[in-house]
Amino acid sequence: MKAIFILFDSLNRRYLPPYGNDWVKAPNFSRLAERTVTFTRSYVGSMPCMPTRRELHTGRYNFLHRSWGPLEPFDDSMPEILKKNGVYTHLISDHYHYWEDGGATYHPRYNTWEIVRGQEGDAWKGQVEDPDIPEVVMVPKLPLTGEEPPLWRQDWVNREYMQRVEDQPQTVTFDLAVEFIEKNKDTDNWFLQVETFDPHEPFYTQQEYKDLYPHDYDGPHFDWPRHKVEQTQEEIEHVRFEYASLVSMCDDSLGRILDLMDQHDLWEDTMLIVGTDHGFLLGEHGHWAKLHMPWYNELAHTPLFCWDPRMKIQAERRQALVQAIDWAPTLLEYFGVDIPADMQGHPLRECVANDHQIREGGLFGHHGGHVNVTDGRYVYMRASVNPDNQPLHNYTLMTTHMRGFFSAKELSTAELVAPFSFTKGCPVLKTQAQMLFKVFSEGHLLFDLEKDPAQEKPIQDPEVEARMIDLLVKLMRENDAPQEQFVRLGLENYV
Repeated sequence: MKAIFILFDSLNRRYLPPYGNDWVKAPNFSRLAERTVTFTRSYVGSMPCMPTRRELHTGRYNFLHRSWGPLEPFDDSMPEILKKNGVYTHLISDHYHYWEDGGATYHPRYNTWEIVRGQEGDAWKGQVEDPDIPEVVMVPKLPLTGEEPPLWRQDWVNREYMQRVEDQPQTVTFDLAVEFIEKNKDTDNWFLQVETFDPHEPFYTQQEYKDLYPHDYDGPHFDWPRHKVEQTQEEIEHVRFEYASLVSMCDDSLGRILDLMDQHDLWEDTMLIVGTDHGFLLGEHGHWAKLHMPWYNELAHTPLFCWDPRMKIQAERRQALVQAIDWAPTLLEYFGVDIPADMQGHPLRECVANDHQIREGGLFGHHGGHVNVTDGRYVYMRASVNPDNQPLHNYTLMTTHMRGFFSAKELSTAELVAPFSFTKGCPVLKTQAQMLFKVFSEGHLLFDLEKDPAQEKPIQDPEVEARMIDLLVKLMRENDAPQEQFVRLGLENYV
């Protein structure tokens, strides 16, 4: 048996034809939906990029215990478990956060791995002289200092080395995927994970993709939106077309894998899962991107497609509520490997077979933001009740943030505390944490997705809110959430 997992980054389901979009040119996603089961209630868990990948390995939520970070010594790792059970695992990725301090423990869990450089300001090509940067609509700013981030300059350096489609990191990533599949198509017992950072911002691609979306725009360069929407309607529409251009490029890359599935009849013995770590806000709710706002459905409600060769069900849709924590158990069950007790997710086999409901609700969020819960119809977003968003700590044995170590100040008050239920008996360091983005200031929010799928009108319904709070608390307890999270959310009386 074989399995291929394709992971895009920041893929908004509302820009895909299988989810109702009628103007983005993505025929291979439509083709994919005709060959697979399409999930209509797939949700994120721990956000953003690396926390999702930690869920891919561990099959459990992690955002209540720490911020962005590496795998921990006590974590289960799906690809490593497969490797130890005789399944060859290979990672191909241009997701540059793997090669930073906050992601450096993930790729060694595979038998082999390949990296592709150059995405979003990856510290790749060296150039002392400043690059030529055109007039732009906006420049990304660091949240505390208001300064330009180093990756802004570096991205313009890197672009000089990817002028052609064939030079783009995404293209090279899928070149390597094609190479692996061609070389190993006649062998058995392997798992291939293919990741591209696209269509994550900046929405940089070549003219042939931009030409798919002709429109009148003669303003400054704009393919890297950030945070609050303060642009003109013309600029907003332009950047949406830029995003769509990159989605179309992703569609072409996906088509290359589908071609191989057809050419070599891999549908007979190869599982195929296609998904994303989270979506992307493109001006909805007055925001761009992620993190600075509540996790609206443009971010949290994700596309997911699955082909299971054991059942061969295609061109059908499933409404079961599923999450990223289900990916690891799905792959372990598929290869006949025992699922560790600490994994909270469930194999998708029965969901694919008969739309079996595997959970009554799902948690999602990022460390220090709203803690969100959905039952598939309602979404409840619980904010901090304290103006300073405290108490909030990181619990970890891996003291690295995204691009650096925990500071001496953070570690100066660290203390070793008792194990959690999932840390394999290991005590963990408890360090003070802060949330830079005051998302919690928007307060608690409750949405009825059946009546308000765009989440434009929060509702006031004490009965529904009470039920969703009960579900939220239940799931937090099952995750062995720190007591302080209940205090931060004003739910200590529920514990």
